[in-house]
Amino acid sequence: MNTRVPSLNWLRVFEAAARTESFARAATQLNMTPAAVSQQVKALETRLGTPLFHRHAHAVTLTETGRAYLPSVQQSLLMLETATAGLFGETREQRLYVQSVLLFAHGILAGGVPDFQAAHPQINLSLSTGNVMSDFANRFTDLQIVFGNPALFGSESDELMREHLYPIAPPEVAARIETAKDLFDFTLIEVSTHRASWPHWFEHQRLPAGQARYFFADNSVMAAELCARGCGIALARAPASDRIMKLSGLVPCLPDISCPGQEAYHLVYPSRTALRPAARTFRDWLMDYSAAVQTR
Repeated sequence: MNTRVPSLNWLRVFEAAARTESFARAATQLNMTPAAVSQQVKALETRLGTPLFHRHAHAVTLTETGRAYLPSVQQSLLMLETATAGLFGETREQRLYVQSVLLFAHGILAGGVPDFQAAHPQINLSLSTGNVMSDFANRFTDLQIVFGNPALFGSESDELMREHLYPIAPPEVAARIETAKDLFDFTLIEVSTHRASWPHWFEHQRLPAGQARYFFADNSVMAAELCARGCGIALARAPASDRIMKLSGLVPCLPDISCPGQEAYHLVYPSRTALRPAARTFRDWLMDYSAAVQTR
């Protein structure tokens, strides 16, 4: 294979298509036609000698090769953008890549992003989500919002907020629960990716967790939806779960009983001094926004 670096325009088109998982959305962002995006992606694949996308009816997904290639492409494009801005003045838009654990993105971050964008229209924010540690590995981002030990994800970090846990259910189910022991009469939805879950909550109440029956889910958004559909009782993880709890029509089972979680949400990055201006702006905003959310 010829080792000459592929066309910069091909790489720019590949990055947009990979980020949006859609040739049509990439075309809108790049002011191109979907056919032109498809053609340039195909040219890049031919040039590299391997497919980068799986094509589906209304979307595209990265192949393993494409997924491995994307972080290097994003970082290279970003370095060019930063160098150009430094040498020739500020670019009209500053791209910023942020990755967040799903529950925080859904319940906390989404509520503030419109205000952030209104205050900083020059920053083009790209937000993605993950759920487990492997989702945050080998992926280029400026900033990551994680839950748990921040040292596993980055060199430096800021604590954003902690959580407190309490049982939730549809109102008609919650009305049947008068004491914590009544929970043993129901299936309990356990989020397998959380260190502090039902056993932690029962320990806090000094009850034997071994009596419980569990249904396992891999994230709190799905747990709330399953709870709303009658699959069992879930644990709220306030304040991040407040929005999904409200949308799903769930209420506290025992309003006066809750317990603190064991871990926190953190903003992580390689080095505070090396953060690009857009990332520093977002960090400062997020620290203030997270503090405000907790005082509501």
